[in-house]
Amino acid sequence: MHPGATPRRPDGGRHPLPPPSRRTVLRGTAAVTLTAAATQATASAAFAAPAAGAAAVDHPGAHWLPASPANYRAARRPHSHAVDRVVVHVTQEDFEDTAAAFRDPGRRVSAHYLVRSADGRIGQCVREKDIARHSGDPGHDERSIGIEHEGRGHDPRWFTEEMYAASAALTAGVCARYGIPPDRTHILGHAEVPGTLHTDPGANWDWDRYLTLVRAGLAARRGP
Repeated sequence: MHPGATPRRPDGGRHPLPPPSRRTVLRGTAAVTLTAAATQATASAAFAAPAAGAAAVDHPGAHWLPASPANYRAARRPHSHAVDRVVVHVTQEDFEDTAAAFRDPGRRVSAHYLVRSADGRIGQCVREKDIARHSGDPGHDERSIGIEHEGRGHDPRWFTEEMYAASAALTAGVCARYGIPPDRTHILGHAEVPGTLHTDPGANWDWDRYLTLVRAGLAARRGP
């Protein structure tokens, strides 16, 4: 959040209360110097035109919004490390601020994907073969795909139908690629990673709805 800015809602409204503190992993000492308007324009341009790295995306329809190489580990998964988990996150930040944090080499944080609240647009920030720094536990990072969702966990209005649908289709694709069972053992929240101090995605995340959509997506892939 830019200094003095009022936090935005997905519907374009304004929040009457001060924003909660940022997630620790997205907190840094470097100030974001771009204005909100310039950052929004950058994100809109990235989604409006074919990305230069379009061939790099692993999920059809995702847009390439690369994280700094300092914020992830290059690997050759699943040959170098088995992939058997999806970790669901909520940013506690706006989409643009989160993408900027992933681009900042001083942050040492990233995720494979970032899903926008208002329309479910997906940015891929790290290739699935590489190891994003998203869970707070190196062992879970090595074995998982991290998906960040724009929003603030205390406010369910961030979790739109478009977000659930897009994210579930993404997770269904990940499960299909790596043979991951679509259950709560293998699709977990950041708060469930051992040793984490994080609480996302929080009580307002509708797990039953999400897993129903993921399973439907997998069934559609398999056909009749």
